[in-house]
Amino acid sequence: MEILRVENLCKVYGHGENAVKALDNVSFSVEKGDFIAIIGPSGSGKSTLLHILGGVDKPTGGKVYMDGVDIYRQSENQLAIFRRRQVGLIYQFYNLIPVLNVTENITLPVLMDGRKVNEDRLEELMTTLRLKGRENHLPNQLSGGQQQRVSIGRALINAPAVVLADEPTGNLDSKNSHEIIELLKHSNRKYGQTLIIITHDENIALQANRILAIEDGRITRDEVIRK
Repeated sequence: MEILRVENLCKVYGHGENAVKALDNVSFSVEKGDFIAIIGPSGSGKSTLLHILGGVDKPTGGKVYMDGVDIYRQSENQLAIFRRRQVGLIYQFYNLIPVLNVTENITLPVLMDGRKVNEDRLEELMTTLRLKGRENHLPNQLSGGQQQRVSIGRALINAPAVVLADEPTGNLDSKNSHEIIELLKHSNRKYGQTLIIITHDENIALQANRILAIEDGRITRDEVIRK
């Protein structure tokens, strides 16, 4: 079943002679529960695409449909709700709030949404992410791998339909990188979440079901690795 569809997506930064086309007429669709790796050189448009899929950066042209809803035809308030409930974003640099502890950072999206935290889900995430005993630690009291696990918890706490990860292992050593990818694959399998990862790591890309290669804002390769 299709969960995401992108039609003729374009993104241009700047104007006139200074205009830079980050995305150039990109179209593809994604099935529910799929695991997709997006690869390509720096500056190819990968992060721009991910941010548009997540409702963070608006396109210059084209459409993004999530569960059949054109997300950029929604009001700003509806778009904010979409970002909190439908997608989980994981960044390379963690983006944790330094004055909030582990539990507060993970539950922030729920609290910002004015909803009650699902304590059972929080407990399950804390156990799965191996953060038990560190609930009250601040980000600067954690290792890089632990901080990234907190950012994953924050992305998953609302049980989003789609998880978007922008170089989630870019700042980690090989051991922590392996653990982070295994956690994301576990979530993909257990909860049927659609997982889209930007990576420069070929080994990570080859674990996906499908690889999209982007160069100069265009898809140059769309290959199904496994069903």
